Amino acid sequence: MRLAIVAALLLFGILSSMIATRVIVSTQFTRSMNNRLMTLTNLGQMLANNMAAASYSADPAGPDAQVINTQISLIADIYDGRFVVVDKRCRIVEDSYNLELGRTIIADRVIRGLRGESTSQINEKSQLAEIVIPVNEPQTENVSAGSSSIGAVLIMSFNVKDVYDLSASLRMISRLLLVLFSVLMLVAAVLIALRMTRPFRQLKKTVNRVSEGQYDFETPKRTYTELKDLQGSITTMLERLRQQEESRQQFVSDVSHELKTPITSIKVLSDSLLSQEDAPAEMYREFLGDISKEIDRENKIIQDLLALVKADKQAEELKISEVSINELVEQNLRRVRPIAEQRSIDLVYESFRDVRAQVDEVKLSLAITNLVENAIKYNHDNGWVHVSLNADHQFFFLKVEDNGVGIPEEDQDRIFDRFYRVDKARSRDTGGTGLGLSITRNVILMHGGNLKVYSRPGEGSTFTMRIPLYQTGNGGVNG
Repeated sequence: MRLAIVAALLLFGILSSMIATRVIVSTQFTRSMNNRLMTLTNLGQMLANNMAAASYSADPAGPDAQVINTQISLIADIYDGRFVVVDKRCRIVEDSYNLELGRTIIADRVIRGLRGESTSQINEKSQLAEIVIPVNEPQTENVSAGSSSIGAVLIMSFNVKDVYDLSASLRMISRLLLVLFSVLMLVAAVLIALRMTRPFRQLKKTVNRVSEGQYDFETPKRTYTELKDLQGSITTMLERLRQQEESRQQFVSDVSHELKTPITSIKVLSDSLLSQEDAPAEMYREFLGDISKEIDRENKIIQDLLALVKADKQAEELKISEVSINELVEQNLRRVRPIAEQRSIDLVYESFRDVRAQVDEVKLSLAITNLVENAIKYNHDNGWVHVSLNADHQFFFLKVEDNGVGIPEEDQDRIFDRFYRVDKARSRDTGGTGLGLSITRNVILMHGGNLKVYSRPGEGSTFTMRIPLYQTGNGGVNG
């Protein structure tokens, strides 16, 4: 990018300078040449008027004509020019160089001059300017007043090499200045390119740090307005990446710990049995029962992890079908009712209307079961769990209420994190893995819904899921 900026600035600057210098030199040359021609033309017109007043064409050898010839010689010497006077018979009657007196000259410029037309031309090869001015004949009695005729033509040739030399000098100076300007422009273009690309270099460093596992982002003190939004987006993205990395590391740590704990318990129990050669049968049965529970717990963790991995996949893997939500809830309640009866917990289901929705039946069953099981596990004996189903024209709502232990307010934002448990000791006693609510939330999000919780310690909790009745594309709402 820096090379492109430098090339663009150089190309623009050099081309602009070349065009500007060429225009300036050309304008100067044209102006100088026009001024020279105007001065010489005025001078020639003055001589032509003097020649007409002195009746030069009538008597080229007369005394008045000699005075005119003297003026012509002086002016020719001053301006380094040649003056030639041609009469109306195309014969040269005066030549300041005395080279062609008496000769006849028939040329287009002479003919046009005898017709009363003044002309001027420049010969670039010889660097001479030639001006032709007609000279009027003196009026006679036979000529009406106010009329005139051409009696001679004044041809002036001047050397304009100095004008060409000045123009050439200006071109040489302009080339030297152009070279100097190009060098300065190159330095300026490099500095400008470095300054312009500084924010992009910082973005590149940020990307490199991210590839190395660092998620810090340095905001440039000075940057372009167009990059501010991009920097804000990158900052947000890096913060999310950082949080995801921390979550991943925490997840790996938690998984390792959760999988290791049952294995450690099994190892301790089995070593205890092996160290006692004459252990009674009752101890064997008790320890083997504990080992069996730890194995079940390990199996539960693995099953929840597998369910969580499946729930993390893209929503297009949902197997959507139209399902009676009423029947689906009743089926799941029948499965967990024996657990509630063991603790004398009253499980009540209330449906306000018949609800049919497009859902993934298997995944949604897992979410419903997790919510109701949690309400039973984290409840008091002889407590109650109330499940209600309702719907509007766009969503259905499943509410699970209990009068259990409740959740502290400071923990309510984290209960959906993987392996997070409010009371770890109680969770292990109830067989919890800390994955159930995370799985439930993922399933609901995959359906385009949301899950809210309201709870007070010692009073119970209320979980409310809201899911669209119709799915469009990847879990969207058919609105």
